[in-house]
Amino acid sequence: QLQLVESGGGLVQAGGSLRLSCAVSGRPFSGYTMGWFRQAPGKQREFVAAVTSSGGWTSYADSVKGRFTISRDPRKNTVFLQMNDLKAEDTAVYYCAANWNGNSVSTYPTDYNYWGQGTQVTVSS
Repeated sequence: QLQLVESGGGLVQAGGSLRLSCAVSGRPFSGYTMGWFRQAPGKQREFVAAVTSSGGWTSYADSVKGRFTISRDPRKNTVFLQMNDLKAEDTAVYYCAANWNGNSVSTYPTDYNYWGQGTQVTVSS
């Protein structure tokens, strides 16, 4: 079992930056693909970014390409999401997730096996 705990959310003005962290415990996360998803009120959960177990392959939603960067630190068992040039439409609860298939950058929430509790990101315009 993995436990995922997100942190780093908050309130920021449009154009600002935030860095989300997801601390993983229970076992080393080295074999898992790690992903970030988000869910705004009244909307379905949507894919944001993912990174394979090796860190060698990443994938991003078109809406965040060029603004967000996903990374992982195996020494700290932590995955990060650096978010720059934030927009009001980025407002959502952000979730960290782990996928057993370490070679996949799936964009489907159903492919992910473990989830954190989420952290709120609010961007004021």
